[in-house]
Amino acid sequence: MRSVMVQIPNTPTSADVARLAGVSRATVSYVLNNTSAVRISEPTRRRVREAARELGYVPHAAARSLRAGHSRMVLMPAPAIPVGPLYSGFLNELQWALGRLDYTVVQYGSVGLQGDEAARAWAELRPVAVLVPGAGLGPQGVHVLKRSGARAVVTLGPDRVEGAHALLMDHEAVGQCAGAHLYEGGRRRIGVVVPEEAGLEAYSRPRLAGVRQALKGTDATVTELPLAYTEEAAARLAARLAVPGRESGLDALFAYNDEYAMLLMRALQDEGVRIPQELAVIGADDLMLGRLLRPRLSTVHIELPSGRDLAELVDRAVRDPGGEPEVHRVLGASVVRRESS
Repeated sequence: MRSVMVQIPNTPTSADVARLAGVSRATVSYVLNNTSAVRISEPTRRRVREAARELGYVPHAAARSLRAGHSRMVLMPAPAIPVGPLYSGFLNELQWALGRLDYTVVQYGSVGLQGDEAARAWAELRPVAVLVPGAGLGPQGVHVLKRSGARAVVTLGPDRVEGAHALLMDHEAVGQCAGAHLYEGGRRRIGVVVPEEAGLEAYSRPRLAGVRQALKGTDATVTELPLAYTEEAAARLAARLAVPGRESGLDALFAYNDEYAMLLMRALQDEGVRIPQELAVIGADDLMLGRLLRPRLSTVHIELPSGRDLAELVDRAVRDPGGEPEVHRVLGASVVRRESS
């Protein structure tokens, strides 16, 4: 049987880069790991990067982690719920800011895993930090992550978790803004859309509670309106609301967010309901598409935390893992009044 010799190309090393650039291996490490503690001239940095590109050299993340005693990986579990443009923009800014600080952001899909079980799966990857959106992680999960080497655990949600840094997002304030706006506009029979999609309860229930709080002690009533995010479900709800004399008697809707508002507005208009004359509508998130509707959609503008500020919080926590967990209340809310209300 004839044998064929296959030559496997040698993987370039940092020593190869150092020889080509005419510098030490330490200098190569400092340049390619973006180390700022050592002063290296820009021409030298450029020479090292050019040599690395020419050879096709890529630093070995695992080896670097062994030398440093920890990785530079920041793990972000993928949200178990659909995320809109607002949250996507925030994530993009956060990933960019963490990259500037020499962290590698990895999104982890943990479908089917929840709470502490999910935390054990995250811990297997040995991240230096974990950013957990939403609810579900408990103190035991935080403990598991820290025992595995995570120097920072940061939660983004409505509640604080013992041992973790927290960005507390006050979705009740979103509902309060919407409810107060509708009441001030003379609306007294207000419906609040509550999405039926699993996982959105952590956001929709506080928003509903916020509307109730804004109208507490007034002559206004609040009606909960469950709605799936489908055209068929919106058509059914719109048909009920459009019955002559409208059994529900509603004169306003807070539609949870702009996407649900746009879905329901189209269905209401198909039923001949005049907006805002018969039914005022307000959403939340201030998406650009809401400005393209006719009538233009009133909304609650939501101010998410700065991705850069959160990246700096992660970096502080990684540098000082024994420090007291920081707690920040975020998520500013303000009404943008347009034609639909």
